[in-house]
Amino acid sequence: MEETIPYPHIEPSNFDLIVVGTGLPESILAAASSAVNKTVLQLDPYPLYGSHYASLPLQDFISFIKSQQLQSEPSSNPQVPQTEHGSGNHVCVPLITRPLYSSLEINSYSSEPLDNSRKFCLDLTGPRVLLCSDPMIDLILKTGINQYMEFKSVDASFMSDAEGKLGTVPDSRSAIFKDRSLSFTEKNQLMRFFKLVQGHFLSESEGEGSDLISEEDLESPFVEFLTKLGLSHKLKSIILYAIVMANYDQDNMEVCKDIIKTKDGINYLTLYHSSVGRFPNANGAMIYPLYGQGELPQAFCRRAAVKGCIHVLRMLVIALLMDKDSGTYKGVKLVSGQELFSAQLILAPSFKITSSLSPLSSHELSSHDLTLQDVEQKVVRGICITRNSLKPDVANCLVLFPPGSLCSDQKMSVRVFQLSSNVAVCPSGMFVTYLSALCDNAVEGKNLLHSAINALFSVSISGKSDKDDQSEITEVKPSLLWTALYLQELTKGAFESINYMTMPDEHLHYNCLLDTTAKLFQKMYPGEEFFPRTNPSDEFADDAGSELET
Repeated sequence: MEETIPYPHIEPSNFDLIVVGTGLPESILAAASSAVNKTVLQLDPYPLYGSHYASLPLQDFISFIKSQQLQSEPSSNPQVPQTEHGSGNHVCVPLITRPLYSSLEINSYSSEPLDNSRKFCLDLTGPRVLLCSDPMIDLILKTGINQYMEFKSVDASFMSDAEGKLGTVPDSRSAIFKDRSLSFTEKNQLMRFFKLVQGHFLSESEGEGSDLISEEDLESPFVEFLTKLGLSHKLKSIILYAIVMANYDQDNMEVCKDIIKTKDGINYLTLYHSSVGRFPNANGAMIYPLYGQGELPQAFCRRAAVKGCIHVLRMLVIALLMDKDSGTYKGVKLVSGQELFSAQLILAPSFKITSSLSPLSSHELSSHDLTLQDVEQKVVRGICITRNSLKPDVANCLVLFPPGSLCSDQKMSVRVFQLSSNVAVCPSGMFVTYLSALCDNAVEGKNLLHSAINALFSVSISGKSDKDDQSEITEVKPSLLWTALYLQELTKGAFESINYMTMPDEHLHYNCLLDTTAKLFQKMYPGEEFFPRTNPSDEFADDAGSELET
């Protein structure tokens, strides 16, 4: 007979904040709240930290996505009756799981990856990379959690042209001079443009204002400003899609759902250039954490624990406790049967309440309290495992496919990020490559990623191959050992009496996530500082966060 592990009894039973989930935004808020002396309890139904931001062994990654796939009809938790009265002046409103993945497609061409499952750390949020001057890096240093993490440089960035060739992104003065694909005129144009951006930023930062770029130009579409400067199509593509990281085709206003303004493009260019050389041991602008992006939420959880936050894994919240009369949030009911109370609640995006399951009338429970809002677009993600690198002698690299580079009707950029065993995410001799793109549906998204995979890789087939037709291709392209494609929903957070966190977004960076998280903290605790500076005697003193281990 299988022995069941008893659930721990949690003391105290009242908190300032209860956080359900250990994803990155949840963990940042738990740490920030603990830092201003709030009593915080952070719960997670899973045995590992990270939730939708975790890095998992290969087999665990497959199991997680399968368990979180979209179902036709969500069912209520059988452990909670649909109209159950709590122990006090409140009712129990069941929580149901809201799966946020779909269309999982797995192909295995070798048993080797699955045989070495525990040696992989696969990001659910991939591809994701950090610029050295990112706000997230600033927060890592400010909080001192860098003592829990190590980082590795991204060796290079490449961009595909219309012929499918990968060229190095000339993102710095030295890279421009070394680039053989640029003409002498293009090199001069790019140098002058970068000098213009630097001059504008210096004037703005010194408070003098800048007359180098007019206000009219700053508010205009960035692509129009680049055209006005006389930059070629190739240079515009490099700036827009390989450095500024635009999602949509900026030249096609009919399909572009996110037109980048000149001021935003220049701000990102400045951030990118300030990232080069910030840390002595980082070769370029980008870095990646050893053991995967899942190290970030774990580090913030450790920071929260030092400040008094209580963490309980394998603890499912099965219901919310709502006031019988007003319908306002009071607390949570655990799978153990224990009831806990708090002034504030934060929920991971995979949980929701539906009005059909709630014993409260519709006017007692606001629509914002029922669920978070979906975003029209989705993000398709992919993972490829290979034996060889995309580029000889390059371990970790970023590859960009601008709109139109894979097919004529390609509206969105496709981003590809290769990692090697030197960042401890795969066995020695293998490489993990992440892909992602925005899309409207699974068919469109998968077609995009299939095109990128076909452009970069060949399928490894045992036995003899047709050398007459394939010898040239197989010598250049790495052979696939295992692939997975899946669709992830995008969500907007809902910040009312019940605060819903968002799913990982489509960006390579965490800037939008961090901005939203900081704003929610200010809404919850007006006047409190988001991570106040630590005291010299604190474990997380400022001098401990002065540099990154790279």
